[in-house]
Amino acid sequence: MSVNLFENKVKQLALKTYIYYNNAMEGEKMDDILLNAEEKMESAIESMEKRFNNVRAGRANPAILDAVMVNYYGTPTPLKSLATISIPEARQLMIKPFDRGSLPEIEKGIYEANVGITPNNNGECIILNIPALTEETRKEYVKQVKQISEDCKINLRNIRQDANNDIKKNSDFTEDEKEDYMDDVQDLIGKYNKIVDEKTKEKEKDLLSV
Repeated sequence: MSVNLFENKVKQLALKTYIYYNNAMEGEKMDDILLNAEEKMESAIESMEKRFNNVRAGRANPAILDAVMVNYYGTPTPLKSLATISIPEARQLMIKPFDRGSLPEIEKGIYEANVGITPNNNGECIILNIPALTEETRKEYVKQVKQISEDCKINLRNIRQDANNDIKKNSDFTEDEKEDYMDDVQDLIGKYNKIVDEKTKEKEKDLLSV
């Protein structure tokens, strides 16, 4: 094999290697952008669901206590870590602490969480009686849910915009690649908008059920 032929083969191999690793790096960069966007969208859905839990229906749901924190021996502790929460009746929650001495602090934590229900401490457990919702109240809560849903969609659109901006300013991507990648981001927000719509319908159905 001549020296020139050998050098040409080495150059071709080096070029192929460069193209391979360059494409791999571009793929990793795009994967990072999509992964970051999806993580943020998942977080937006979780935030929406937490806000939904604060809009109570006319039935007992332990989720309304998810945000309750209790000062347990000086340490802020989630209520669900300190007690069992059961539903003895359709519109009643019973909170039975593992440590009965924590009842006063649990009661205080419920008041401070502003769940909108007065706790009844009988010395053994705490009872929460969920008042029935009037038709007017149900409709008002549905409006709140729709607003929470719209807030989530606005958040999703902002996440999409951030991802698209990251794609546009990346000089390693060609214009065609940028268009393809932004289509991927659009598919992603479409997926999460559908999740928002489904969860919103579920919550509205829950609120309107008598």
